[in-house]
Amino acid sequence: MAVLSPGLKWRRASGALVFAALLLRALSAVAAPTPLDAYLDNLKTLRASFLQTLADPHGREIDRATGTLIVARPGKFSWDIHPQNAGGTSSGAGQLMVCDGTNLWFLDRDLQQVTVKPVDAALSATPAMLLSGTADLRQNFTITPAGTRTGLEWVLAEPKASDADFRSALFGFANGELRRMIVEDKLGQTATIMFQQVARNVAVAPADVSFTPPQGVDVIGTPHP
Repeated sequence: MAVLSPGLKWRRASGALVFAALLLRALSAVAAPTPLDAYLDNLKTLRASFLQTLADPHGREIDRATGTLIVARPGKFSWDIHPQNAGGTSSGAGQLMVCDGTNLWFLDRDLQQVTVKPVDAALSATPAMLLSGTADLRQNFTITPAGTRTGLEWVLAEPKASDADFRSALFGFANGELRRMIVEDKLGQTATIMFQQVARNVAVAPADVSFTPPQGVDVIGTPHP
């Protein structure tokens, strides 16, 4: 039987200790809760208005809109957005996305068109699904602390699915409350959402998170019964 020299024994033991330390550090980093985890832990409903700016890949603002977000956990939300005109007022156009717990509906008012797909086929399509609890946080997203800047504590969420509609979402918190969200889409455009008039755990009517296609619009897809 081969006999290891003291030096070789030490190097092997030292290497094992280093590996164990790195493994423990990695496990701690994965398990460490973030402000996003804490925010979602006691979130039942959410109602907020927001201002959204959209920048192209070069950082130039190309659109500005206002909207409302309604969340009823688990699994339901409404994201309604209206572009602003040159005078700074919101128009009646824009888009509405509703997840009713079974289907994800998307209404494009400009095209008079509705697209619908089962929730299971769109688990990480939008950051609103993360907030609503439709998609399991750790199973469907990589969650990483992203430091503090502009007075906010940031958390980075990256969808694990390659077919998600966005590349990454940054959530900015102040005193534990969600204040801002920065979303980069697959085209390299960046949407910055600044939340206003946020009300947590207030009453949300079923009609606020349900959808019926308006008469006369084209419907693409078949809703799950």
